[in-house]
Amino acid sequence: MKKLLLLGDEAVAQGALDSGLSGAYGYPGTPATEIIEYIQRSPDAIERNVHMTWSANEKTALEEALGMSYAGKRTLVTMKHVGLNVAADPFMNSALTGANGGVIVTVADDPSMHSSQNEQDSRYYGQFAMLPVLEPTNQQEAYDMPRYGFTLSEKYKIPVLLRLTTRLAHSRAGVKRQDILPENGLNKPEDPNQFMLLPSFARKKYKRHLNIQKDLVAESENSPFNIYFEGEDKGKGIIACGLTYNYLMENYGENKCPYPVLKIGQYPLPRNKIEKIVSECEQIIVIEEGMPLVEDALRGYLDKGKRIHGRMDNTFPRDGELNPSIVSKGLGLSDNKNVNIPEIVAKRPPALCVGCPHADTYKVLNEVLKEFGRGHVFADIGCYTLGFLPPYSAISTCVDMGASLSMAIGAADAGLFPAIAVIGDSTFGHSGMTPLLDAVVTGSNIVVLILDNSIVAMTGMQQSQVEGRIEQICSGLGVSEDHIRVITPLSRHFEENVRVIKEEIVYKGVSVVIPRRPCIHVYKKTKTRSTK
Repeated sequence: MKKLLLLGDEAVAQGALDSGLSGAYGYPGTPATEIIEYIQRSPDAIERNVHMTWSANEKTALEEALGMSYAGKRTLVTMKHVGLNVAADPFMNSALTGANGGVIVTVADDPSMHSSQNEQDSRYYGQFAMLPVLEPTNQQEAYDMPRYGFTLSEKYKIPVLLRLTTRLAHSRAGVKRQDILPENGLNKPEDPNQFMLLPSFARKKYKRHLNIQKDLVAESENSPFNIYFEGEDKGKGIIACGLTYNYLMENYGENKCPYPVLKIGQYPLPRNKIEKIVSECEQIIVIEEGMPLVEDALRGYLDKGKRIHGRMDNTFPRDGELNPSIVSKGLGLSDNKNVNIPEIVAKRPPALCVGCPHADTYKVLNEVLKEFGRGHVFADIGCYTLGFLPPYSAISTCVDMGASLSMAIGAADAGLFPAIAVIGDSTFGHSGMTPLLDAVVTGSNIVVLILDNSIVAMTGMQQSQVEGRIEQICSGLGVSEDHIRVITPLSRHFEENVRVIKEEIVYKGVSVVIPRRPCIHVYKKTKTRSTK
């Protein structure tokens, strides 16, 4: 098979396609978005009619994937690390239902928070659910792991978590393809109660899940992704997880690392290999991207008087991404990789695009709230979060998907007036409908601005699940149709828009105002097509 130059995300997608994939489900979120986008562009996937549309959120995506697995097909679920929080309920329970057709849950973590609210490490979810975790070192392993993961999933009838990080997800390398496997046929579970988690069944399934843990450790011991490299100098032993193995090797170039190295790419941890490196070496250095999962495990049950070094003792920084220079410094090598960054490429804060409809909405909102002061607007995850920055300084919170409505409800319950929520159309479809239902049921005195720019703009212009349905959804949830107002966020409508929002602030109950204007980039594309 020919070689392809692929992003890590694209390598996962191509590896899954070449391994008999029947469906891909997910919700767009950097740095995972390109996985499904690659599948959507793939001529092979289109010809085979592989399912590849976005889901409303990560929870529904994983549940839809479990449905495809129930029918015997191989399926891929994609999300970023905070998306796994949304999908945690089905993820944890899937450890007991298991899988019929292979299931791979691909999660892209974002150390250094390039586009995220936190730095959480998805390996902990795998450990919590006691499910296998795969962590590629490079793009080739990112391509190979879906095939390996599907086989492992179907062998033990459980889902497998595949964990990427930003730097691997968004960098390119040559990838050699394998032969293409056919898709599984339709095949319901042999056990008709496999996906039934009534307590009487769940208790038995949990025992079964506990019983296979020793087998999963054995799989890790023999995994092609967990490799022990001998070294002559036993003064140090190095455990390098996933992408950090590359950072380690970059410091030695063509030379062989003089220390024993254990490369980790599959979990649960290969205990025998870890016992070997701990027993042979005077001190252990753990290099891992994200949180100190492996280091913590070593300190907990394998620290036999040896010094364990890693993120927990500041050998490496506790926060942020690693890189070859940081690894070099932690190993005590000469650090000659730092370069001065020219002023021309100094960091600059992000900003709303010129012509963005959200800018006009925030100008209106700031005018409306002059008499109340700051601290009344609860925002959410999306481009519009940039409304926190000057020149708008219009919002006060950003916590998680859907939290704008929920926090506005709580603040209104506490007596804050006015309490205003700002949420995007896609985020409303993801997590905003349930708190809006709460607001209707309790009669919360809040105003909800659903910023409808007709697209999932922040993550690459994916289709919004609620496009053309927002008024209908709000009405169906019980919002009075008299208080579902649509405005056009343009400067020529400024006075009218101020009046509408002021009217809804005065109304004692749930109001929804929908500033509707396409994202400027959607508008440009539409205008270009119409002139051809």
